[in-house]
Amino acid sequence: MRTTTVGSKGPEVGVLGLGCMGMSFAYDMAAPRDDKTSVSVIRQALDLGITLLDTADVYGPYLNEELVGRALRGGHRERAVLATKVGLVSVGGPGEVRTVSDGRPEHVRASIDESLRRLGSDHVDLYQLHRVDPDVPIEETWGAMAETVAAGKARYIGLSEASVDHIKRAQSVHPVTSVQSEMSLWTREWMTDVLPYCQEQGIAFLPFSPLGKGFLTGRFTSFDDLPEDDFRRRLSRFQQAALRANLAIAGKVREIAERMGATPAQVALAWLIAQGPYIIPIPGTKTSKYLADNAGSADIELSTEDLAELDALPTPQGGRY
Repeated sequence: MRTTTVGSKGPEVGVLGLGCMGMSFAYDMAAPRDDKTSVSVIRQALDLGITLLDTADVYGPYLNEELVGRALRGGHRERAVLATKVGLVSVGGPGEVRTVSDGRPEHVRASIDESLRRLGSDHVDLYQLHRVDPDVPIEETWGAMAETVAAGKARYIGLSEASVDHIKRAQSVHPVTSVQSEMSLWTREWMTDVLPYCQEQGIAFLPFSPLGKGFLTGRFTSFDDLPEDDFRRRLSRFQQAALRANLAIAGKVREIAERMGATPAQVALAWLIAQGPYIIPIPGTKTSKYLADNAGSADIELSTEDLAELDALPTPQGGRY
C-alpha cells in the first residue's frame, strides 16, 4: 500500500488506517462478538499495509483496547502504529449508559497507564483527546497529554472533533500531530476551516466514519435494514424519510463506482485520500472481505471529472447525531 506520514513530523503509515471500534462496540450490538475473527482482521490489515490502528478506552468500555492488545501479541506490535484515546467516560446504569467528557489532568495521567496495560505495550504511537471537555481549559488537559510524551508513554498526541481555536490553544502548549473528526462524502463541515488549518500546519487529519457509517456503501436502503440494537437506529440521517432522500447520494457514488469497475466504498475512500496530504481515513470493519475491499481504495485514481461529480453531491438530510 502507498504510504504517507501522520502529519509532517509523525510516523509513516499506509494511506488508509483501520478503525477498530465496531469490532466490540456500537454497531449491531445484538450479534455476538467474534474476537477471534477480529484478531485475524487486525493482523490481515497489517499484512496489507494498513498500519494505523485506532481504538479508545471508552469503546466497550475497555473491551476494544483489550482486543487490539491481543491482536498485537506475538511480534505484531512492531508492525503497527497504535492510536488510542482518552477523554470520554461511560456513566449510567444498564439501559441508560451515556458518555460524558472528562479532560481533567488527573484522569489523563491515570488513563494512559490503564490503556497501556490493556494494550500490552509500553507506549502508544498516538494518544488522542477524544473530546475537549468544556469544563476544563484545554491548556490543562493538553499539558497532561504532553506529560505522556515526556514520560515516553506516547510518541505523539492528537485531538478529536476539535475546532481551530482548540487546536491553536493546544499548540501553544505542545505540538498537535493529528486531528480526528468525522468526514465523508456526506459529512464535510470540517472542510471549511479545520481541514485547511491542519493542512497549513502540517497536522494529519484522520476521518472517522469515512463511509457515512456504512451508508455510502449502498448496504442500507431502508431503516429496517439496520440490525437491532444498532446505534444508527437513533441517528436522524437513518430515519426512514431522511434515508429515502439520502439514497440519491449513495446512488451517485455507486454510479461512479460501476463506471470505474470499483466498489462504492473504494470510491468514497479514494475521494477522501484525494483531498490532500496527511488525510488518512480510518474505516472500520469486522470482516476480511470488507477490509480487502477498503484496502483497494489506495489504488483508485479518480479523474478531475469524477472528483467534480462527487464534490457536487447534495448535503444529506438530517444531522450527524
